[in-house]
Amino acid sequence: MREYDDTGAQFYDYYAKGVEGDVDFYVEEAQSADGPVLELGCGTGRVIVPIAEAGIEVVGLDQSVAMLDVARQRISRCDAEVQKRVELIDGDMRDFWLGRRFERILIPFRSFLHLLTVEDQKQALRRIHEHLTDNGRFVFNIFDPNLQMIVEHSGSLGSSVKKESDFVHPETERQVILSDTRHYDIERQIIEQYYIFEELDDDGYVVSKHYSHMTLRYIFRYEMEHLLELCGFQVEALYGDFKRGPFVRGGEQIWLARKV
Repeated sequence: MREYDDTGAQFYDYYAKGVEGDVDFYVEEAQSADGPVLELGCGTGRVIVPIAEAGIEVVGLDQSVAMLDVARQRISRCDAEVQKRVELIDGDMRDFWLGRRFERILIPFRSFLHLLTVEDQKQALRRIHEHLTDNGRFVFNIFDPNLQMIVEHSGSLGSSVKKESDFVHPETERQVILSDTRHYDIERQIIEQYYIFEELDDDGYVVSKHYSHMTLRYIFRYEMEHLLELCGFQVEALYGDFKRGPFVRGGEQIWLARKV
């Protein structure tokens, strides 16, 4: 699961901006808890900081040291009171024990998909179950597999390199072009994605190039529902957007599950 190197972590917030409305949604869920919340796969702190700014104590756990370093830098720019509300932990969501329980455990922005086998998924869900209070809720989102996109990327041209976005380098202020290539393993439900970062000078020449790799396992709706029930959860809601709209196939799966 350790995939984000220093470059991938440094650039992450410039190309991975989440899903529209997700931060407000998770802050709202955190505010509905009585006490601190736990965020797994907290990454660069994109969601943790707004939760802390809302006056809530939050523990963030991530396996990527590079991503946690970025999160610490982000938190260091906050007010002292906000900084006191955040605790960051280097850990694996499949195998952790914090010695405390939470009313809300969150996994924003599809981080659950970094679990690449059913056994990994079950191990993580069992740890989450152990860390929830009896009245606790588990809240997370993943994308719903788009079958047309999977078929298109499984063809002969599916793994070709395509421009994804561009942004300004945070240190050199040069333009960075982000391209990616993807390969879908349909049998294993695995996406292998490679990012290519090309930094350009004023004349358009590439002055540096970096690569980053990410692997995800996509999960279908009823597969996810079965996993939750198998690991001691009851689904309370499945939304299709962060305004709590109905689920739409090929969009987003936003799950609220309670401990049973």
